[in-house]
Amino acid sequence: MRKLLFLFCTVALTGCSYLYPSMMLRTPRNYPYSKLNDSIASKDYKLSINDYLSLRLYSQDGFRLIDFTNIIDNSGGSSGGYVTTPGSGVQYLVEPDGTVRLPVIGWVHVSGLTIREATRMLEQKFSQYYINPFILLEVTNRRVIVFPGDPGTARVVPLVNNNTTLMEVLAISGGITVNGKANQIKLIRGDPNNPNVYLIDLSKIYGIKAGNTILQEGDIIYITPVIRPAEQIVNRLSPTLTLISTLITLVLTVELLKAAKF
Repeated sequence: MRKLLFLFCTVALTGCSYLYPSMMLRTPRNYPYSKLNDSIASKDYKLSINDYLSLRLYSQDGFRLIDFTNIIDNSGGSSGGYVTTPGSGVQYLVEPDGTVRLPVIGWVHVSGLTIREATRMLEQKFSQYYINPFILLEVTNRRVIVFPGDPGTARVVPLVNNNTTLMEVLAISGGITVNGKANQIKLIRGDPNNPNVYLIDLSKIYGIKAGNTILQEGDIIYITPVIRPAEQIVNRLSPTLTLISTLITLVLTVELLKAAKF
């Protein structure tokens, strides 16, 4: 009995790495989380490298749609930088240098601009060729990764709206599972080699402000799973205890058979 109790305590002290080997993105105690202030939370989505842009151009403030597919492109450069997809028309890729090649006006730097800023800038450039141009600009491949707290439930969620919030993405993902901690939501953003990690608490009503944080392309939302040590220890020890019980039963059976012969 003492040995079994010792084994139980040893497993309990090994920590989460043994009890929860599938747990991801752990942070050490006293980890210096980044501060989620108002300027970061309310920051509009900014165009970034590898974004695909859908561009619709109208002249005379929206009176007439310009069909780019029938325009002879004299902008120069290579023919790359855009793709044609069924139902979505032509989409233009933001290249690694932050530029995108568009019909008529050629290469334009858009990385780091909000959709509103990029729209105004492009309308100004197209105004050299069209009367009062009106532009509808969308990013078609924005997405974030969500880990709701249960194994096997992770999702890649497209950001359909220009300024999609954390609360909206959680709702699309089905909300926080019963095994997730609403008070420990990690929002991981930026360079994977040196990301900013924000810790968000949605367990109380005052957390709704943080829940309205506008998400950016490539954000990772990780909901820390609930730790249940006793349940995990039993699950971990169950095979061992079953083996011990089987061996004890086998030994007792052999001893009983031996005793029966005498």
